[in-house]
Amino acid sequence: MKVQEGPQRRWVKIAGVAAAVTLLAACSSTGGKPEEAGGGDGSGGGSVDTPRFTVAMITHEAPGDSFWDLVRKGAETAAQKDNIELRYSSDPEGPNQANLVQTAIDSNVNGIAVTLAKPDAMKPGVDAAVAAGIPVVAFNAGLEDWAAMGVKEYFGQDGYIAGQEAGKRLTSEGATKAVCIIQEQGHVDLEARCAGLKNTFPASEVLNVNGKDMPSVEATITAKLQQDPSLDYIVALGAPFALTAVQSAKTAGSTAKVGTFDTNAALVDAITNGDVQWAVDQQPYLQGYLAVDSLWLYLTNGNVIGGNQATLTGPSFIDKSNIEAVAEYAKAGTR
Repeated sequence: MKVQEGPQRRWVKIAGVAAAVTLLAACSSTGGKPEEAGGGDGSGGGSVDTPRFTVAMITHEAPGDSFWDLVRKGAETAAQKDNIELRYSSDPEGPNQANLVQTAIDSNVNGIAVTLAKPDAMKPGVDAAVAAGIPVVAFNAGLEDWAAMGVKEYFGQDGYIAGQEAGKRLTSEGATKAVCIIQEQGHVDLEARCAGLKNTFPASEVLNVNGKDMPSVEATITAKLQQDPSLDYIVALGAPFALTAVQSAKTAGSTAKVGTFDTNAALVDAITNGDVQWAVDQQPYLQGYLAVDSLWLYLTNGNVIGGNQATLTGPSFIDKSNIEAVAEYAKAGTR
């Protein structure tokens, strides 16, 4: 994969996200006050005085990955506020995900939000949506490809930069050798994270696992730790895989520490008790929220966020020093 170059494109200030959220809140309030609170089910909830739109959100979610619960909750919150019918679907295989995009086009949705974990496979579907005049935004994966595909906006973190920051953290902690666990081969953002890690922490290597089979993930990590006792750090790329890595280390009799990308409620306890050292947070709830809300802004007022640049939602670190501030939101299912 290409590694994005050029400081102007790469270093979009994360602080801009806060400003964008403030702007969205101000703009979205023009939609009218809901007459009643909705159930947060993505159906649009309360009644507002703006037109009813239908938005399809199509992701590469794999079954059992709690990360997407956070994305979906953010999307549903925005849909309820904006009088949007949200149609969520997912498939971890790129061609199947592209077919879901075509299904959304055929059903005449007003807007589409997609992840681009496998851009080449997704291109035909995105091209068809653009040709049909349906606005498309991307989030979570596809940082280097979205603009060239005719997608209007992108919301997510720069996986390579996030990996670099993780590598710097390993160096500061005195780590000597790390393994970076990729749960889905060919996923451009996961590969970017491990590449960034290696850039700032060269003593790292990649271990591919089958993320659809957690017993297999545990066995593969365990075998790697037994094979190479010099490994003293495991970097997982998702909260469920970090928790599995903790068990693998115990089974292997390894003292390797565990750090991870992304969070869920269970990970809060793991950080609190020291089983996991830290998590890189890309704010998945915010990604889902902004993807849907940005389409509402475009459909109602022609607004485009980001000035042809990605709007970054991370990275930031969650560890023992700030876990209490995050725990409340994690229990509510939004962090």
